[in-house]
Amino acid sequence: QVQLVESGGGLVQAGGSLRLACVASGRTFSTYAMGWFRQAPGKEREFVAAISRSGSTIYYADSVKGRFTVSRDNTKNTVYLQMNSLKPEDTAVYYCAAGMVAVVAGLGGITSWGKGTLVTVSS
Repeated sequence: QVQLVESGGGLVQAGGSLRLACVASGRTFSTYAMGWFRQAPGKEREFVAAISRSGSTIYYADSVKGRFTVSRDNTKNTVYLQMNSLKPEDTAVYYCAAGMVAVVAGLGGITSWGKGTLVTVSS
């Protein structure tokens, strides 16, 4: 398993941008597909984006398509989530996860979760 640490959350006004980063420990980062999920207060955790091991395959939730971009740098053991045109409904704790395969609706075979970083979007 890898250990995951997210950063980059904060308070931003609607229409603004944030870039989240998730750094993984260990030497096997490139063998994992990675994903971003979020959980808003009082709601279930939901899928945001997933990226394959090489970065060649990417999936997004419909709610963030065209606004969020996921990327990874295997030389830095880091996966990123660039969030633009933020809306108040994007307010949530954002988690990264490591798994076996990126799929349309999420990440298959999740083995590790980070502790999350809070994103708050004010109206």
